[in-house]
Amino acid sequence: MRRALSLASALLLVSTQVQAASPPPVEASNGMAVSSQHYASEAGVAILKEGGNAIDAAVAVGYALAVTHPCCGNIGGGGFATVHFAGGKETFVDFREKAPGAATQNMYLDAKGNVVPRLSLDGYKAVGVPGSVMGFETLLKKYGTMTRAQVMAPAIKLAEEGFVLAPGDVALLSERNKDFAKQPEVSAIWLNHGKPWKVGETVVQKNLAATLKEIQAKGPDAFYKGDIAARVVAASKAHGGILTMKDFADYAVAETPPLTCSYRGYTIVSSPPPSSGGTVICEIMNILSAYPMDKMDAHSAKSVHLMVEAMRHAYVDRNFKLGDPDFIKNPIAMILSASHAAAIRAKIDPVRATPSAQVQPGVAPHEGTNTTHYSVVDKAGNAVGITYTINESFGANIIAGDTGFILNDEMDDFTSKVGSPNVFGLVQGTNNAIAPGKRPLSSMSPTIVIKDGKVVIVVGSPDGARIPTITLESILNVIDHHMDVQSAIDTPRLHMQWMPDTVYLEKGALAPDVRKALEAAGYNFTDDVPWGAAEGLVIADKAGKRMLYGGNDRRSGAGSAAGY
Repeated sequence: MRRALSLASALLLVSTQVQAASPPPVEASNGMAVSSQHYASEAGVAILKEGGNAIDAAVAVGYALAVTHPCCGNIGGGGFATVHFAGGKETFVDFREKAPGAATQNMYLDAKGNVVPRLSLDGYKAVGVPGSVMGFETLLKKYGTMTRAQVMAPAIKLAEEGFVLAPGDVALLSERNKDFAKQPEVSAIWLNHGKPWKVGETVVQKNLAATLKEIQAKGPDAFYKGDIAARVVAASKAHGGILTMKDFADYAVAETPPLTCSYRGYTIVSSPPPSSGGTVICEIMNILSAYPMDKMDAHSAKSVHLMVEAMRHAYVDRNFKLGDPDFIKNPIAMILSASHAAAIRAKIDPVRATPSAQVQPGVAPHEGTNTTHYSVVDKAGNAVGITYTINESFGANIIAGDTGFILNDEMDDFTSKVGSPNVFGLVQGTNNAIAPGKRPLSSMSPTIVIKDGKVVIVVGSPDGARIPTITLESILNVIDHHMDVQSAIDTPRLHMQWMPDTVYLEKGALAPDVRKALEAAGYNFTDDVPWGAAEGLVIADKAGKRMLYGGNDRRSGAGSAAGY
């Protein structure tokens, strides 16, 4: 009892580490686009200046990222869009990749039932049917005001005439230079005559420009029923893949209401299944809402203890209860109920870490039942958050013939085998098992925060299983700790996903005395390299005038917040 009291005192009193000051946010009064690549942000703002709305600009940014941010921006992958309309309504557009028709539950296991290393990550057998082109077309046709030719023009120009590499671009490319060399179609673009690209050099992508022009002229049929699909399918068949023309022709976008919850008077609007992101964020917020987080210092021992325990429980629900809603019934109402949050709080020791081995699916209160983000707001008050992905950095590291775009390795997001972790270390259940036409469970969390009917935050991030916690921490830093958007995004992060039973830390996330107190409370820590690339904006009044404040993650060396 004496030890428990001393730990409780430590958790309450230990101070947080003072972080290096961030630069001020970018300020604008009309419209803004924030992304991980400055050319793409500028393309979005150009569309806004020409009279386009936030949806037009978001599609322009998406296509521009497909040219300038090859690790993550794509037309060879898929994603989600959360949209708030100035009139007060919201929608969620799901253009997540789908498993091919020939996919099977055990397709990545050997004869002994073991997962074949990297079979779900490398090459054509790892590829899901891409959704980005259909997603962008759906957004533009239903909610945009401009033509496809107008919004695609910046991307086509960047591909055809080239773009100059910044240090952040080169740093991203360097992650996989050795892998590029193994694939002729990839090395022809993303190596410079066999050597790594250097800062200041210009990358021209004629093949991608031709593909984009074909989409611009003929629409999504060019990608899903025409020559582009045929070239991808031919390459897949030639290299052991299972994609067919029927897989492409059958692809469809889903549009649903977004997932919503409340936190301290704010409405959180985020991604429903097949994303787990909104559910995880809202479940953690529901748990934390009963604690005075806004009275605690950011990353104090007490606030970290409560946040990590909430993460631990939320990820158990995420990993074993959620999946594609076309294939399973997701118990969202139960997961996000006040009674479930209260039951979890009752299991949280006030001073001790709970070993993840004691937090299991089927045990109360959990009884059974590489990527990029960008944010856009226009002067009318429309807001769009889009997170889309090709999964691992540079996806499956393949380009089909002369199509010019990298294909995803999204099949790894499924459960290859219950109990075996995927590339992000997630241990998942049968609800996310592989099935033909199924969308793999995602963590992407494009999120919009509303107060009194008006948008106040738009934010999201890449980085697999860590996306929900990155997005969560960015929002809590604004709401509970009153940081500006740039500081909220730049603050060093922590992450806990149930298994493995460790708390991942960026450098500077915890002051030494905070870490010591938490270790004494039973926590294990893993020091990690910086992760994520949150791109967000905050809308606030300044002297009675609506102002936009953009924050580009300093971890993303090539991004920008651009406004006017």
